[in-house]
Amino acid sequence: MPAHLAGAMAAASAGLYTERLKHGRLGRAGLSHVNTHDSVFLKKFSLIILFLLTLTVILILFARHLNHLLPHELTAEAQAQIDARIAPVGAVFAGDEGVAQQAAATAAQQAAGAADAAYGGTLDGKVIFDQLCTACHTAGVGGAPKLDAAGIGARVAQQGLEELVQKATEGFTGTTGVMPARGGNPAITDEQMQKTVEWMVEQSK
Repeated sequence: MPAHLAGAMAAASAGLYTERLKHGRLGRAGLSHVNTHDSVFLKKFSLIILFLLTLTVILILFARHLNHLLPHELTAEAQAQIDARIAPVGAVFAGDEGVAQQAAATAAQQAAGAADAAYGGTLDGKVIFDQLCTACHTAGVGGAPKLDAAGIGARVAQQGLEELVQKATEGFTGTTGVMPARGGNPAITDEQMQKTVEWMVEQSK
């Protein structure tokens, strides 16, 4: 190979190596620049996230603090349930004062029970009859016996007072009609039914 041709090839190879080396250095510099930019971004982003988390925790703690400071109003139903749970299960009575307190407590209990019973808990048979029974037994609707000797008077003579009270309380289906249990009012007590039937019998003599 001629000397001048060999020299040209060597110069070309040297130039190509130099160019590759130059580009390699530029590539590493570019990569280093990108890594630095990402690192700065991640640091700033992490600081923002940390700030938001800290702010969230502070707001939660502040809200809990305010919740403890503000008064809580109870509804009447909730207060009644609390009073029922903490009410004493019994009472101790001693001496004359204790006897009086026990009598007052018994009267209050009876009054409360009467308030829950039908017609205020009355044992007046006429009052109950006028409000519940008169519609059928005054006119004899559906075969109901009237307040006379041929009606209630005949029934009590045949069956007796006890059976009449039982049928009036539990209900009865006859050949001409139906007697609903407790006159159709389940709130009436056994004692009220007894007094009402007794009053009806007295009016049928």
